[in-house]
Amino acid sequence: MTADGVLRRVSVAERRARVAVRQLARFKRCEDVADALVALHATDPATVFLSVGARLGEAGTATAGMEKALYGETGSLVRMLAMRRTMFVVTRETAADVYAAAGQKIAANERRKLLVFLAEGGGWDAKWLAAVEAEVVAALDTHGEISGAELSKLVPGLRERVLVAAGKPYEAWQNVASRIIRTMAAEGRIERRRPMGSWISGQFRWANAEPLPERPAPEARARLAAAWLRAYGPGTEADLKWWTGWSLTDTRKALAANHAQSVTVSRGDDDGDGVPGFVLPGDDAPVDGAPPPAALLLPALDPTPMGWQDRDWYLPQSHRAALFDGTGNVGPTVWWGGEVIGGWAQRPEGTVAWRLLADRGAEAAAAVAEAAQELTGHLGDVRVTPRFRTPLERELSA
Repeated sequence: MTADGVLRRVSVAERRARVAVRQLARFKRCEDVADALVALHATDPATVFLSVGARLGEAGTATAGMEKALYGETGSLVRMLAMRRTMFVVTRETAADVYAAAGQKIAANERRKLLVFLAEGGGWDAKWLAAVEAEVVAALDTHGEISGAELSKLVPGLRERVLVAAGKPYEAWQNVASRIIRTMAAEGRIERRRPMGSWISGQFRWANAEPLPERPAPEARARLAAAWLRAYGPGTEADLKWWTGWSLTDTRKALAANHAQSVTVSRGDDDGDGVPGFVLPGDDAPVDGAPPPAALLLPALDPTPMGWQDRDWYLPQSHRAALFDGTGNVGPTVWWGGEVIGGWAQRPEGTVAWRLLADRGAEAAAAVAEAAQELTGHLGDVRVTPRFRTPLERELSA
């Protein structure tokens, strides 16, 4: 707040500078990237590796570092179902808070739905499910990291099937294995380990998980809100509610617990008085040390473009149709100075192709071309196709 009592206004230029400094800068370790972004999107297995690689500046180093962090002895990074019922990778230090703040309620819903599915489809109850889950834990204790298919061979209950949509043209038999394994993973009882193939594979081995420390949900939500404000602030109440998947009441309580400071945030160059937003106490000053604009090629579902519900200030409406699919999943994006200026894709022969949707001059275009060439070299023989295809990605990859 200014000396005359007027709320501090954070301009579009300042918001973009914050993104450049806090999210698009160069980091030293994979864990540093995860902390800076709060959580890495992991619905598409390739996203976490490409998100980290873009910020470390060396995709090859990032791949080795991520495999060690996710699958090494220390397991410093953890996959979990959390905000908005989405898969994320978080640091092990923050996993307990993320689970208590966002994952625990989702896990409870998954279990309720699973019990209904089993009862209606096969007449199985909670006691039957508990016995099957005990066999899963015992099998993983005995055999270590194994695939879901191997688990089903060892646990007969996982091979049971349920007829879905009986009597309808699209009726089908479904194995219960995937739903039981998913629910146990959502509860943090088992966890995804090394994939069956390369780092872009979505077929994972499974192992028993170390129990997470229990945390009171209100306190965990307050800490998660503080982490989001630190990384993504200033943001609006609606931004935080959307990002976390919380109720409006829980969102407001988490902001109040942090004594979040009110500011006015600009959404565009001609947005009048702006909209109400929040930062952590004392974090309303312009950022120091903003680097010169740099080109960054971020993958589909990267945390930065998915960090806010209101995106007008860094990604104009006119670009949305090209860069998003029909359900709101962002594709690969090209960044320059804290804003999205285009998109990219990998062609079948391996070349990274790109297109600018906004003209930021010859320097920006040259920097994007260089970044695309570097990414082409880093990917080598690996071919990355986003799980959720977007119009521009499809066109460029053709």
